[in-house]
Amino acid sequence: MDSPAVRPLRRAFVALCFFALIAYTWHRGRGVVEQTSKSELNGRLSFVEVSKDIGIQFQHEPASVDPKVSAIAAQITATGAAVSICDYDADGLLDIYAVSSALGSQNALFHNLGNGRFEEVAQQAGLADLNKPGEGCSNGSIWGDVDNDGFDDVFVYKWGQGQLLRNLGNGTFQDITRDSGLERWLNSHAANWFDYNRDGVLDLFVGGYFAEEHDLWNLKSTKIMQDSFEFSRNGGRNYMYRGQGDGTFVDVTEELGLTQTRWTYASVAADFDQDGWLDLYVSNDYGTEELYLNRAGKRFEEAQDIGLDGESKSGMCAALGDIWDGERMAVYITNISKRGYLFQGNNLRVNLMDKYGQMLQVHDVVSADCGWAWGAQFGDLDNDSWQDLVVVNGFISASQERDYWYQMSKIGLATGDVVVDAAQWPAIEDRSLSGYERTHVLLNGQRKGGHFREVGEASGFNDRYDGRAVVLVDLFGTGRLDAVVANQSGPLLVYRNESSGADHWIQFRLKGTQSGTNAFGAEIRLEQGERKQMRVHTAASGFSSQNGPNLHFGLGQGTGPIRARVRWPSGAQQVLEDLAPDTLHWIEEPR
Repeated sequence: MDSPAVRPLRRAFVALCFFALIAYTWHRGRGVVEQTSKSELNGRLSFVEVSKDIGIQFQHEPASVDPKVSAIAAQITATGAAVSICDYDADGLLDIYAVSSALGSQNALFHNLGNGRFEEVAQQAGLADLNKPGEGCSNGSIWGDVDNDGFDDVFVYKWGQGQLLRNLGNGTFQDITRDSGLERWLNSHAANWFDYNRDGVLDLFVGGYFAEEHDLWNLKSTKIMQDSFEFSRNGGRNYMYRGQGDGTFVDVTEELGLTQTRWTYASVAADFDQDGWLDLYVSNDYGTEELYLNRAGKRFEEAQDIGLDGESKSGMCAALGDIWDGERMAVYITNISKRGYLFQGNNLRVNLMDKYGQMLQVHDVVSADCGWAWGAQFGDLDNDSWQDLVVVNGFISASQERDYWYQMSKIGLATGDVVVDAAQWPAIEDRSLSGYERTHVLLNGQRKGGHFREVGEASGFNDRYDGRAVVLVDLFGTGRLDAVVANQSGPLLVYRNESSGADHWIQFRLKGTQSGTNAFGAEIRLEQGERKQMRVHTAASGFSSQNGPNLHFGLGQGTGPIRARVRWPSGAQQVLEDLAPDTLHWIEEPR
């Protein structure tokens, strides 16, 4: 064990290595991303877009805004497309919920029929007509069992009044927002279920983007934008609600210390410092990422000097993955990269909080440069036992001849008083802003720390829509992860994984008892021979998305017995021996 005199030296050494690696990866991040050809993949990774073939037809419609800010309406309303995976009827099959954002437009719930096809049932379920004048427009959904009755409920976050809809267990939902304690006008793009105080009941985090005093359809002032491109703090408030177990909630934001106003775009909850309590990692636009450490369910404290506060970027998503040693997580944060104008680079940070109190930047040129990046997810797409990344990109696709980057550069040099006033921004007209960008698929080269090659087009992702949210999920029970992409002002796309090869896999669905039925925050560590892997069961992941209840592991060509260690949010530990491969295992928390 280190002596008190040695610990500061070790910490200084770790910090030195940390900043040296940042400088090195920044240099690498400004290189050229080489494309892999389809012939080089040789069928190892292959996706086919099948949405219409399986009964999924859905088009996102963007929100409108007050005509006072119409000159940049295309930018203000360039978010809202979202998708979540759920099992709303608890039949074991995975369903899809997608939202639209225009007032009067309909959200969609696609029921999995179990035969490779889906049926749209949102209207009869009571989940379609949620975008109403005076109530707001949908920007995403988060599914969780708030009353532990075995059926997942859903919170739809909005510009406007978010809605909590209770699952009645018969395929229909009841709006219980008015009596839930969640009735509040927000301009939100993020929400997250997790049990911060370990009482077995889900709590709700809601992130604010535009300040909540702004009704974006009826503005009293056009000063609605960020006051800084680097360290803005005039965004919407974030809120934390403690669940009571009966569909009601108590606002505990102030007492927990989560009162920041930093333009939140995404969050993910996991135990970063391995003290048994779920922490909260927050991704913010116009500023830095934040890690809030949970102090025994009594308060959250923002971690200082851990490698986040020196990099002001445009954080869009927060996704968890395993690219290190099978014992710790990595976090992927998307940002903006446009050569010749702005190169922020995506962040890929390995969690060393439990050992060294640091989040270590390890991105390479491929993971750093994905254009104007939004949603991203980790997943083992080829079942080789190493997690890959899917990143969706592109901001505004309009004219292919006219571009807004010059005007954006001008406003970026303006003072705060000009920047904050949307009426002072140059009109976007029909210009594009990082438009027509393609989805990036980053194939992990089977190396610790992640060494990726870009195979998006070669693997079959060939659309040029403005991607926002993406989920990775085995929709068809094949043991391969498919991708569902929600596109802004575009269609919902389903890419079926038709990769060749015989690599094995294993999946888990967890059912909590004392941890609550969803068991969000549970960790699974898998061992087969020398290979170790780790997954964390989260509600929200990426940008405006949720991957659903099943946890997927590729096994590669591994042989020998499969062993899993489950650490439940309650603190209970469970060891599972001699697990069968190529199987979905249903695991219940020991009482």
